[in-house]
Parts: sequence; C-alpha cells; structure tokens
Amino acid sequence: MDTPTEPANFSIVITVYDEQDNVVPLLRDILRVSRPLGIPFEVIFVDDGSRDETLSRLRGMLDESHELVVLALRRNFGQTYALQAGFDRARGEIVITMDGDRQNDPEDIPRLLESIQEGADVVSGWRKDRQDGFVLRLLPSWFANRLIRWVTKVPIHDQGCSLKAYRREVVERLDLYSDMHRFVAVLTMPTGARIDEIEVKHHSRSAGESKYGLSRVFKVMADLFTIQMVTRFRENPLRGFAILGGPFLAGSVLAGLIALLTPSANVVVTVVSLELGMVFATCLFAGLLGQAIIDHAARSPRRALGVKEIGENT
Repeated sequence: MDTPTEPANFSIVITVYDEQDNVVPLLRDILRVSRPLGIPFEVIFVDDGSRDETLSRLRGMLDESHELVVLALRRNFGQTYALQAGFDRARGEIVITMDGDRQNDPEDIPRLLESIQEGADVVSGWRKDRQDGFVLRLLPSWFANRLIRWVTKVPIHDQGCSLKAYRREVVERLDLYSDMHRFVAVLTMPTGARIDEIEVKHHSRSAGESKYGLSRVFKVMADLFTIQMVTRFRENPLRGFAILGGPFLAGSVLAGLIALLTPSANVVVTVVSLELGMVFATCLFAGLLGQAIIDHAARSPRRALGVKEIGENT
C-alpha cells in the first residue's frame, strides 16, 4: 500500500426527511469543525421529499455557506436512494456520511479523516455509548448487529451508525437499492476494502421524530439474504440459487429412489419427491431471472430519482 497522504478535499453527505429544526444548526456545527481543517470540502444535503420546511431552510443557507450543496428528490424515495444520489454528486476524495438528526457529532469528522489518512478504505463509527431508548432502538439494534456480524463475518459493532467515511473509489463502485444503506460497509467487501472502526460520540435527539422502530429488525432479517447474494454471488446469481436449491434436489432424488426401490412406498413419497424437485427447479428459475436482471442492469442507466440541485436562484 502506498504511503497515505493528506486528502485534497472531502464531501459530507447527509440525507434528511422532515428535519426542519435540525438542518441549520447541523450545518453550522459542521462548518465550525471543518473550516479550520484547511482542506476544501462540500456539505451535500439530500432532501428526500420532506413535507415540512426542511428544503426551504436549506435553501436559505446557500448565501451563508459556499460549501453547501442541496439536492432535492421529487418525492420520498427512502434513505438508500437519497444516499446514492448524494454519492453520485460527491466530488471529494473522501466521502463522509452522517445522519441529519444531530445525533452524530461533527467533532468526530477530523478523526474519520485521520483514519482514512492512516490507510483505511472505510471507517465505521461505533456509538458505544448510544443515547437512545432501550426498547425501540437499543434492543433491536443489539439483536440486528449481532445477526449481521454472524451472517456477514464483518466485525463491525454498529452497522446502523450513519457516521462513516469512505475513499472515493470505494463509493464509486456501489450501486445502492432497496434498504441497502444499512449495509454499505458490508457491500464494500467484494472490493477488498480495508474496514476500520472507531468509537464516536452520540447525542439524544433534541428535535424532530425518529423514523425507526421495531419493524427495522424484521427488515434487516429480510435484507440479510439479499446481502449474501450481493456480496457472494453478485456476478453469478445462478450459482447462488443453485446452492440454495441443492438440499431440495438431494431430497427429491432420495425420495425418488425410495419410491422406486421400495415396493411398499406409498404415493406420499412420490409426491414429496416431485414437490422437492419443483422447489429445486424454482430456485434455478430464480437464478436465471437474477442473472438476466444483473445483465440488464449493467447495460441500463441508473434509476431516475428526479434529483434537482438547488441553487441560489431556484
């Protein structure tokens, strides 16, 4: 690995949805911390179709900050698509992400940059002293993080922490969809990225309402299968579904042999053999469909999100 050098510039990407009371103080905190670093930077707020005054308050800050970039999606697409829009617009050699609810602390920005400078490709924040409710936030997060670590083998304590830093070349290889914003660090595995983790500060929410609840655990569990496919079988989904269907094929063959070799075997064994064979065939069909989708996506432009960059005269 080459000797790390001081980054020439960096981008901070923040997705927001109905955060009218947080965006202005958050921006000012970021400027207070980042300007003394002496490195060119930009702060990209992506408004994910907010229904309140979030967008207008950001627009009102354009005169105060030349570093501010405001992107507006035509409607609420969700955090993953908003994050991808921010990644697409980012120009910095290092891209930092953080939440728009002011629970992440901008004071940690220099430490993220330092870790990247020391050789990491991805730096993930760890909210070790997390300031959230136990039942609705801490307990689901505890369960989800352990499940993710067990399935993905990525030793990150806090996958849900939005405060992360990435080298630009890592971000450029990502193509986020669904609810993949929770697994950005995991999705860098196929690129061979070096992932580090640092403890970061965390504050209780002082304004606005949380967008998460217990349902997040079930979404994470549903997404883990997708993550396995994306990280292990992205280039060949047919192989992944064939492996998934292998046990069903074995069961079908075994039941078929029993039906053929055992005169006393009843019709139930035959039906079981046929059913298991149909499941295997379904897996193969799903693999073929997945392969076709991957091939089509490789030739197709990114989904149009109706992203509009807000300028002083708009």
